[in-house]
Amino acid sequence: MPELPDIAVYVECLEQRIRGRVFERVRIANPFLLRTFDPPLDATFGKTVRGLRRLGKRIVFEFDEALFLVLHLMIAGRLHWKPRGTKPAGKIGLAAFDFPNGTLVLTEAGSKRRASLHMVRGEADLARHDPGGLEVLEADASDFQAVLRRHNHTLKRALTDPHLFSGIGNAYSDEILHRARLSPLTWTSRLTDEETGRLFAATRATLTEWTDRLRAQAGDGFPEKVTAFRPEMAVHGRYQEPCPECGTKVQRIRYADNETNYCPRCQTRGKVLADRALSRLLKGDWPRTIEELEEGRP
Repeated sequence: MPELPDIAVYVECLEQRIRGRVFERVRIANPFLLRTFDPPLDATFGKTVRGLRRLGKRIVFEFDEALFLVLHLMIAGRLHWKPRGTKPAGKIGLAAFDFPNGTLVLTEAGSKRRASLHMVRGEADLARHDPGGLEVLEADASDFQAVLRRHNHTLKRALTDPHLFSGIGNAYSDEILHRARLSPLTWTSRLTDEETGRLFAATRATLTEWTDRLRAQAGDGFPEKVTAFRPEMAVHGRYQEPCPECGTKVQRIRYADNETNYCPRCQTRGKVLADRALSRLLKGDWPRTIEELEEGRP
């Protein structure tokens, strides 16, 4: 799932291409994508894009008359900047957004259609799409600590709960916890002040560094290789590969649709966490589906 660094770079690249441009129309190839009918989608046709913003893991297109398009890519949704008039590609093509200088194509791999497009009017209706998680890059350590200790969750669940922290998902939470040298199964109520400070610093550093890295990779182009699995990552998606810090083989724990990667030497004092133990420990603290994860439901 595209997370804060990926969405931030998408927004920056879209700003360069479509801010101040007329939105001509959208061609929707899969009707399931559009989840609203009032106001009508064509109310934006012919209007100028006044701005773009990130709302959690959502991309917001702003128009005159307080109209907003809210796009949530979910797991497999991706954006592609193509020559004007390009059609949505085959079965994975969901929509094509046409502008005078090009077409933004939305695709979604796989058989499940989770990506969504909402049309709303006014900041109040737009706010209903904001899960309300803390923007860590705009917060201080005390704000972070207050949110972290608001509920007693495992660190993995807390970091990926969009109602607690904005824009962090499965991939970057693994990287954050590895950098902080903390187990994904540590309960937030048991963190010391020193560990909380370490986690805050690791969260800010990881999100900032990856945003800078992805921005540099995109350059003057458009990000076409948005993925949760990158070779430069320390642990995420690197099961059985050596930890870059200590050389120990990266391990994983799986529960329902979710997987966590970690280094047993750097994060769990040499203990390998079995999937069985994770299931028993988490039960009500871990979402069973991606939808539950995004909605913040246990």
